[in-house]
Amino acid sequence: MAIEYPKGLPLPLREGYGLNHVDPVLRTDMASGRSRMRQRFTSVPSRVSVSWLLTTPEAQLFEGWHAHTLKSGTEWFDWPTLTPMGLKKYEARFMQIYDGPQLVGLDSWRITAQVELFERPLMPADWIEIAPDFILGSSIIDLALNHEWPRA
Repeated sequence: MAIEYPKGLPLPLREGYGLNHVDPVLRTDMASGRSRMRQRFTSVPSRVSVSWLLTTPEAQLFEGWHAHTLKSGTEWFDWPTLTPMGLKKYEARFMQIYDGPQLVGLDSWRITAQVELFERPLMPADWIEIAPDFILGSSIIDLALNHEWPRA
């Protein structure tokens, strides 16, 4: 059973938030000056730069959860995070010990970290091939459905 991100903790701040993907391509320079490229892996992790602004009790919970439940960050956990695919749970773990906590203001603590997502968040290949127009127009469809359909 996967370890859950604590329900009482907030999601990371948007400031400085960003994804970086591990390069799945291998490039070999040839003697002719050309290069040869090939896909080395089909599934690669993504790295997320995050920071949290936590209250004192939240910082206590975070540090205890990281040290005890995640065994100093070595265990994988289910983490709700925002990607271009939306806010979803991803299997994640800390790449190294987090920085902080650093006191901000009177009673807030900033913690920053690099988190590794087990798999790069991608749209399924079927959707890319079959319905690219649906993907590009999904925000319009979402607005129309939520505006026109009454709430249950």
